Amino acid sequence: MRRAPQKLWKSESGSVAPIVAISLFALIGAAGIGFDYSRLVGLHTELQDAADHAALAAAGQLDGKTNARSRAISAAQSLITNLALFANDGANRNVSVASGNVVFYQDKAKTTLSTSDANAYFVQVTVDTKQARYALTPVVAAFTSASINAKAFAGVASGICKVPPVMICNPSEGATNTDYLADFNVATGTGLKLVTGNATAPGNFGWLDTNFGNGANALAESLGYNVPPGDCSPITGVTTKPGMSTSVLSAFNTRFDIFDNGNSTCPSQDGGTCSPSANTRKDLVCDSNNGATCNNDKWSESPKPYRPTTVGVLPSNGSADPDMMGYPRDLCHAVPSGTSGACGITGNGTWDRDAYFRVNYGYANQSTWVAATGLSSTASRYDVYQWELAHPSIVSNGSAHGIGVAQALSGKNTGFGVPATGRAGLTPGGSNLDRRRMSVAVLNCNALSINGKTTQIPVAKWLDVFLVEPAFNRTGGSGSNKATYTDQKEVYVEVIGTTTNGSAGGAAGQVVRKDVPYLIE
Repeated sequence: MRRAPQKLWKSESGSVAPIVAISLFALIGAAGIGFDYSRLVGLHTELQDAADHAALAAAGQLDGKTNARSRAISAAQSLITNLALFANDGANRNVSVASGNVVFYQDKAKTTLSTSDANAYFVQVTVDTKQARYALTPVVAAFTSASINAKAFAGVASGICKVPPVMICNPSEGATNTDYLADFNVATGTGLKLVTGNATAPGNFGWLDTNFGNGANALAESLGYNVPPGDCSPITGVTTKPGMSTSVLSAFNTRFDIFDNGNSTCPSQDGGTCSPSANTRKDLVCDSNNGATCNNDKWSESPKPYRPTTVGVLPSNGSADPDMMGYPRDLCHAVPSGTSGACGITGNGTWDRDAYFRVNYGYANQSTWVAATGLSSTASRYDVYQWELAHPSIVSNGSAHGIGVAQALSGKNTGFGVPATGRAGLTPGGSNLDRRRMSVAVLNCNALSINGKTTQIPVAKWLDVFLVEPAFNRTGGSGSNKATYTDQKEVYVEVIGTTTNGSAGGAAGQVVRKDVPYLIE
């Protein structure tokens, strides 16, 4: 009997149990940490996913229009629904976004905050914090995680498609400007010297690179084809393309039904089509060898062209009226440079409307044409262009007038009354394309130090413009008094307004703007 207590005392058969009992808390704690850490990671993933979706939803509203930022905040807060399944902090598992946690920027580097709806290009969204309530970790006195949140940064990748790749340096940019997004504030109806033949000075022309070919032929196709080849031009970061060839501007002229380069299409090497506009009103006539058509004939000015000698309207009695008149330039652009009162790159929107309606419709004065057309006395050239499309033939003073009525002068024909007959497939308007409207990138060339081919250049603004006249060398006077009114290297346009989503789309179908929100970080 005395051996039993001694044997029990010396027995080691149950020694593991105390060790296990002592280690149990540590083992449960370690397992709990692993389990709850996975919950923590899952919560962060859910929050990041919510932030990503909220940022994309917000970026999708940044169209530059009024209330874009407020719409973006609303989208971030309400257009998505997320539940944090791993954040069991009571009954509320919704992931929310406070309005103060939606921040807008002008640049991808996040160095400049947005100051308006128009320059809100990027958005950062931070979702409200959550906590994970631990399931097993409380064994080691850890009940909840620290506060966790997530943020995402997004922008809108946009492109202007189906337009000629043309840019202009901001005409109002100062020589010492350093703001590459400085605005170009210009009123609708203002005349603008888009291309001037000098590619080095601010306010003059340049081309954009659309990754299509090299040389004059490729550029001519980009400028003239109904559907320009190459990539879309990004809204915010374009690449300039140096070089100038006067010959490529004849591709622009096909929009006016001027095909004087001997090709059945313009140009013909890749089979593209250059349809004329449905309204090709212009100031040129052709030596027609084809009866009622002007098919690859030589174009020239009429015997008595529009030649104002001072910055002002022509006499109301019609004594100085031309015998053929297209849409004229602004009065300060209609005279040779150097004339008193002439302006530079940007005009003022004042043009000789009265002379235009006297010559083309026989209306004696402003009150007569305003009453007959319903147009404003300050109508833009684009307004008149659209009115003429809607009224191709009207009777005034006993005669038919309008873009649908051929005008002949001494055996010559303007061509706008009989467009495109004889050129297969070149239906006026080409599938209803508005061939005299296009979008142009405005760049701050001084701030950007543009020199030759420069990539990823921020665009201050995209402008919709109207092609006023064909590129043509127009002169006046003789001998020492001979003056150049327009140069064949010039393209003159009128400002329609800022390019917006769907601008010039719809029935016109020419300008397409693609906007795709994307995550940056």
